[in-house]
Amino acid sequence: MLAVAALFVSCSDDDSSNTVDPVVKTIGKLDYTPGTKLDVSGWAWKDATLTSTYTAGTTEELDDVTTDKTVDGVVYLGKTIHVQDGATLTFEAGSEVIAKKGGADINLVVDMGAKIVVKGTATEPVVFSSENGESGDWGGLTILGKGISTGGLNVEFEVGAFPYGGTDNADNSGSIEYLVVRGTGAQIDSESQTNGISFCAVGSETVVNHIAVIDGDDDGVEFYGGAVSASEVHLEDNSDDSVDWTEGWSGGITNLNIVHNNTGFSTAFEGDKENNNPTFTNVTAVSTVGGTALQFKKASGATITNLYLEGYENEIEFKDADLFVISNVKINGSVAVIK
Repeated sequence: MLAVAALFVSCSDDDSSNTVDPVVKTIGKLDYTPGTKLDVSGWAWKDATLTSTYTAGTTEELDDVTTDKTVDGVVYLGKTIHVQDGATLTFEAGSEVIAKKGGADINLVVDMGAKIVVKGTATEPVVFSSENGESGDWGGLTILGKGISTGGLNVEFEVGAFPYGGTDNADNSGSIEYLVVRGTGAQIDSESQTNGISFCAVGSETVVNHIAVIDGDDDGVEFYGGAVSASEVHLEDNSDDSVDWTEGWSGGITNLNIVHNNTGFSTAFEGDKENNNPTFTNVTAVSTVGGTALQFKKASGATITNLYLEGYENEIEFKDADLFVISNVKINGSVAVIK
């Protein structure tokens, strides 16, 4: 079998010419041996929801963080607030952020040079959510780093024009452990949306593990350049892409669980633009409603080890047939092959 995409051929009606015009097949089922399905039965933390409600005049309301601040309890996010350069915002185990239902006007933004520290545990995760946790209720968490983006220096984030991007792929924006994010992904227009968590040129010294993004109205997580990696990631019923990356992200995810139960989502994976070979290890994606699992645009790609897909009508798609590089996508040790 060719170690390239499978081919369709069409022959000319003129037998004397014997012309064959190969057409690359760019969407369909993968010809691969599925890996082992990830066991998330011990991930009870991912199902955490808010246990508190907002009471005006009683619940502390977050404002811009200019010096180090620690949250140990419940706070209200009633507008977009920034953790400013030089400051660290820390959330102790079991803390909760109740976000106002205000769409893209409600965001928690960690500026370049600032840090966020989430100190959740398996039994006391930290929860960021609107009160009802419904899709699109609020914007989400945006982290702006000094890592390398192929978009350049001081790139403007698509919502709010917040700057990110520098020259240090080892930049440190803090640590996030045991965080559940619900009801995010507000849309400005068809081209500009917020995500559950946006990692914008976030560097490799940033620690990210045990995160869940659930019921977002855009992507679960999106990586805009940088080199941050994550582990133990659960993404459930996000309406666009579960994992999206662009601008030369070179990090990776280990132990990734994706679930689709709602129709109309875009993909489980979307890779776009320049390929800096992000790596994924132990990936399980399950759909009960069909759809597309892996989508690669332009010359993007990834190395995926121990991939298990279930329930998708199309397991892989190369969106830009004239630009894609099949060898950029390696799955379970081999170059991707479409049946």
